[in-house]
Amino acid sequence: MTLARKIALLLAFAVGVPSLFAQERGIEFETMKLDNGLEVILHQDKSTPIVALAVMYHVGSKNENPDRTGFAHFFEHLLFEGSENIERGQFDKYIQNAGGTLNAYTSSDVTCYFEILPSNQLELGLWLESERMLHAKVDQKGVETQREVVKEEMRQRYDNQPYGTFLLEVLDRAYTKHPYQWPTIGSMDHLNAATEADYINFYKDFYVPNNAVLVIAGDIEPKQAKAWVEQYFSSIPAKQGKIYRPEVEEPAMKKEVRDTIFDQVQLPAVFHAYRIPSVQDKDIYAIKMLNKLLSEGESSRMRKALVDEQQKALTVFNYAMEMEDPGLAITFAITSAGVDAKDLEEAMDAEVERVRDELISEAEYSKLLNQVESDFFTDNATMFGIANNLATYHTLQGDANLINTELEKYQAVTREDIKRVANKYFQPSNRVALYYLPEPAKP
Repeated sequence: MTLARKIALLLAFAVGVPSLFAQERGIEFETMKLDNGLEVILHQDKSTPIVALAVMYHVGSKNENPDRTGFAHFFEHLLFEGSENIERGQFDKYIQNAGGTLNAYTSSDVTCYFEILPSNQLELGLWLESERMLHAKVDQKGVETQREVVKEEMRQRYDNQPYGTFLLEVLDRAYTKHPYQWPTIGSMDHLNAATEADYINFYKDFYVPNNAVLVIAGDIEPKQAKAWVEQYFSSIPAKQGKIYRPEVEEPAMKKEVRDTIFDQVQLPAVFHAYRIPSVQDKDIYAIKMLNKLLSEGESSRMRKALVDEQQKALTVFNYAMEMEDPGLAITFAITSAGVDAKDLEEAMDAEVERVRDELISEAEYSKLLNQVESDFFTDNATMFGIANNLATYHTLQGDANLINTELEKYQAVTREDIKRVANKYFQPSNRVALYYLPEPAKP
C-alpha cells in the first residue's frame, strides 16, 4: 500500500468511516481500576493505526455552587493552559506536532477531554492527561485569559444568535430547585466574582482519579497500555471524603409554565420543553423514538405537516436532553412569514395529540427502528465515538457494556410504549412553553 493510500485511509477513519467489523462482532473491552480509584477501560482495534484517548470527569454544571455557576465549563478551557511540566499554551501543540487532534466538552453532568493520535503516540497522550489531572496550571493569569474566552463564547453562542438564549430561558423555568436550572456556560458575574482560591478548590474537589474514567480505544497493546496507565496515573492521590453530588429532587410539574420572550428576531418561534426521566430510566428509549417520529428528519410528522403541507413553519427541530437526573425533551419551530405563533403551536400540539390518541403505523415503527439502528452504528463509527460512548455509559449509567446491548433496548420498545410515553410525558401540564417574538411587537 502506498503512503498516500495509508494517509487517505487514516483521515477517512478519523472523520467517521464505520468500524463495521468491530460492531458486528461486538465491541470488546476490558477494565481495570487503580488503587487511587481511577477506572480504566481499554478497547483494542488494530484495523487502523489510530488511538483515541478520553478522560471523563464526573463533574458538570450541576456540581457547582449556585453562587459560582459556570465553573465546570470554565475548567474545560482553563485546563488547556498547561501544568507544572507543560509551559503555558503548549498543551495543544504537543498533540498537533504529533499529528493528532484534541478537544473537550462539558455538560450538566460530565466534562470530557479527548485526543485522537497515531497509535505510536499513546504514551504522549497519557502523560498529558496525567499532567492535567495531577498539577494543571490553575492561577490568576490563566483564569483571566480564559475568562475572556468564555465571555466571547457567551456573546457568540447566546447573546448574538437569533433565539440563542432559548435554553437559558427554558432551564430557568423548567427547574425550580435542581441545579439543572442554570446552563453549563453559567454566569459571567459569578466567574468575575470568583477568587483564585475558588478555582483551586474546584480543581481539587473534582479533578481527582476517583472521580474519573480513562478510556483508550484503538490500535493498542493492552499490556503496554496498562503499564503506561500505571506509570502515569497510579501516583496521583485520590480525594479523601465524599465527592459532591447534588441530592435534589425536582418537584413534578403540575401545570404548564408559559411565557413570552421579546428578542431581536425576525420571525416568531415556539419552544416546548417536556420534563422527561433520567437517562437511566427505561422509558428514555421510547421517548427518544417518539422524538424521532415527531420531528427528526425530512419525513418526520411535524416536518411533513407543519413545513410541507400546512406551511406554517420554516423549520422544526427537537432533541432530548438525556441527563443523569430528570431532563427535558425540547421541540421548537420557527414560523413561516405571516404565521402567528399561536397557530403554529396549535399545529404542533395536534401532531402530539395524534400520537397520544392513536398507535403509530407498522411502517412508521419499522422506519424508526431503522433510524435507531443507523444512529447506533454511526455513534460507534470512529475510535473517538467508541471511547466517548464507553466513558458515558460507564459514568452516567454504570454499565459500559451498553455499547453492545443498548440497541436491544430500543428494539424492545413497542408501538404501545410510544403511545404510553406520549400520554405520560408529552402533556401541556408537564412542559414549559415559550414564544419568541420580534422586539417591535413588545407593548
